[in-house]
Order: sequence, then structure tokens, then C-alpha cells
Amino acid sequence: MLMFGKEKRWLGSIVLLSLFLAVMSGCSPSGAGPGSAASPRAGRETLVQVSTIDAIINGVYDGVISLGALKEYGDFGIGTLAGLDGEMIGFDGDFYQVRADGIAYPVTDAMETPFAAVTCFDCDYEVELPQISSYEELEQFLDAALPTDNIFYAIKIEGTFSYMKTRSVPRQEKPYPPLVEVTAYQPVFEFSDVAGTIAGFKSPAYVSGVNVPGYHLHFLTEDSSAGGHVLDFSVQEAVVSVDYTSEFLMILPGEDSDFYQLDLTQDRQAELEQAEK
Repeated sequence: MLMFGKEKRWLGSIVLLSLFLAVMSGCSPSGAGPGSAASPRAGRETLVQVSTIDAIINGVYDGVISLGALKEYGDFGIGTLAGLDGEMIGFDGDFYQVRADGIAYPVTDAMETPFAAVTCFDCDYEVELPQISSYEELEQFLDAALPTDNIFYAIKIEGTFSYMKTRSVPRQEKPYPPLVEVTAYQPVFEFSDVAGTIAGFKSPAYVSGVNVPGYHLHFLTEDSSAGGHVLDFSVQEAVVSVDYTSEFLMILPGEDSDFYQLDLTQDRQAELEQAEK
């Protein structure tokens, strides 16, 4: 279903891709009917995404919707802030911005995001992790445990990490540079024996250009003081919870955005892989 409207400028164009037919019940307690006040357009098993990853790669960093509006669609997610101002992470309804100084700040509802993905987190699978020593080992462990590669998964890992390596990005000013130019000078942060939470998603390969195929994870320390985009880590003791998410809702920038002038026909996967590492 494709809808266009101007009654709310932040909404822009909405593309709804549903892998299963379902009644949309909103990010609300079970049993809420369609048209729930909390989120009339998304159900609990929906990943709601703002803009596309290729738009970010191309330097489209203007805000699309407010964080207050975004939180109506989910209590869990990751993204960035307008102007590419740091890394965003949220879980249990609380969202934080990790700026280029490595410090985590609570977001305000008035702040805007140019790219984010959120959902209403409901655990479908939970297991204690072995002492995994790298990001790659986590991918291998979860790939073997998850039932299919063809849906979205929200992933939350809570525990203690013997090593954690993250990054953030500094706020940009117009004319915005491409993402690979920004991440070439990204500040990197390293933690030892740190407790905290990893939050993020695993997306199917077929969404290349729309989202990050594979795993995209952010980290927040237990005291909510620091974190960032996860580059690598080692698990000391942790539990992973996974929410199987089989519906997808996209909110695209409006007609006054640079998004309308982008050439999105090019394959940007190599640039994405460079920027994500």
C-alpha cells in the first residue's frame, strides 16, 4: 500500500510492505484494536524505518520526523539525529544520542531524525551467550539460531563485555558531505569490562539500499553515559533477546527534501561497508 499526503509535513510518503497480512494494532498492549492512539499505522511486529540508508550514504541528513513522533511507532531502535549528529539508541522506551564526544545524552521529543528504525520490542527468542570474542562470532552464533534469513530481527544484548569498540560521527553542516567522508574521520571509543546494552537489527539481504543488510548494532553503557555504533566487542557474560519482526513500514522524506533529487539507482553497498566499519 502506498500513501501520499500533506496533512503532516514530517510524514512525507509512506510505503507499507507487509510480509504477512495482519491487523495493525499500534505499539500498545495486546488486544488494542486498529487505529490505536499510540500508533495508528504500525503493529507490534512492524519495523518502522525513516528514510533509506542510501539517502544517508548520499548525504541527506535533514530531519524527517521528530523523535516524539518516532517514539509513537516503537520503544526500541537505532538511528541518527538531524545533521548526522551522533548515533541514536533506544530501548525500554528511553532514547539516547551518543555525540562525537562519546557521551550519551537523553533525546528530546523536539529533536528530529533523518534515518532511524524502531519497533515495539517483544522477545521471541532468548539465550545466554557463550564467551564470544568478536562481532563476527556473534553473527555466526545468531545466524545458526535464527529460523530464516528472510525477515527482520530486533536484537537486544544485555550484560558485561570484556571489550567494546564503538564510534560516533560529528554533526555536519550544509552542503553535507557523503557518509564515507564523514566516517573517514570518525571518533572511536574503547571500553574494557563494561556493562551495558547492545540494541539493533538484523535485516535481510534483499533490503540493500533501503537498510543495512545483516547486523546493525549500537551500544549504551549501563549508566547511560556513553556508547555508540558497535564496531567490535567481546562478551564476558550476556543474554541476547530477539524479536522476530515480519512487517515493514517506511516513512520517506517529503517533497521539500533533497531526497527527491537523488539518483538512487546506483549500487552503494561498497560505500556502506566502508562507512559501517
